[in-house]
Amino acid sequence: MTALLRYQTALLARSQRWLAPLLLYAAVLAVGVQGGQPVLGSLGVAAAALLPVTAWAVHLCVTQEPPAARTVASAVVGPRRVHLAALLTATGCAAALAVVSTVVVLLVSSPSTDDGAHAVSRPSAALAGLAAALCCVLLGAVVGALSSRPVTVRRGWSVAAAVLGSLLALVTTGSPARYAVTALVTGSRTGTFQPPALALLGAAALAGAVAFVVCRLAARRG
Repeated sequence: MTALLRYQTALLARSQRWLAPLLLYAAVLAVGVQGGQPVLGSLGVAAAALLPVTAWAVHLCVTQEPPAARTVASAVVGPRRVHLAALLTATGCAAALAVVSTVVVLLVSSPSTDDGAHAVSRPSAALAGLAAALCCVLLGAVVGALSSRPVTVRRGWSVAAAVLGSLLALVTTGSPARYAVTALVTGSRTGTFQPPALALLGAAALAGAVAFVVCRLAARRG
C-alpha cells in the first residue's frame, strides 16, 4: 500500500491538477478570514471550506490515471487497493492542508469571542478547530467517493453530485460536518465550546464504511 500511495501522490504532484482546488481554498480563506477576527468563527470558515475542496481532490485522484495504467496496477495489486490508495491520497493531502490552515488561522486571528467580552484559549481553539477541519475533510472524502467513479461515471453528473453533496453535508441536520462547524460558530458567540470528538468519530466511521463499499464496487466494475 505504501508504494501505491507514493505512486498516487507522485501522479497528483506532477499533474498540477491540485492547483485549482488549492487556489479556491486560498481564495475562500482570503475572503472569509481576516486578521484580528475571532478565532473560533475563522476556524469554522476554514473547516467548512475544506469539505468541497476535499471532494474535488478525491475526484482528481480517482480519475488521474490513464486507463491503461490503472488496468496494469489493478492486475498487479487488485482494483480495490488501487482505488483505496487514490482515496487515501486525496484525504491525506486534504488533512495536511487542514493542519496548515488551522495553524495559519490561529496565528492571524484574535483569541476572543465575537463581542470581545471573553478570551479564548488558543490551545483549546486549536484542538477544536483541527477536529472540525478533519471532520469536514472526512465528509468531503465521502462526498467525493460517492460522486466519482465507479459510483458516478459521467463527468457532468459527477460535478453536480459533488456540489450538491457538499452543500447537503454542510447544512443537513445530523451531519457531523454541520455539527462541528456549528460548534465553533456557537462557541465564538458564547465563549463555551468543546472539541467535536463525537462528530469526528462519526465522520471517520462513515468515511470508512463508504470507502469499503466504493472499493468493492470498483473491484466489481473493474
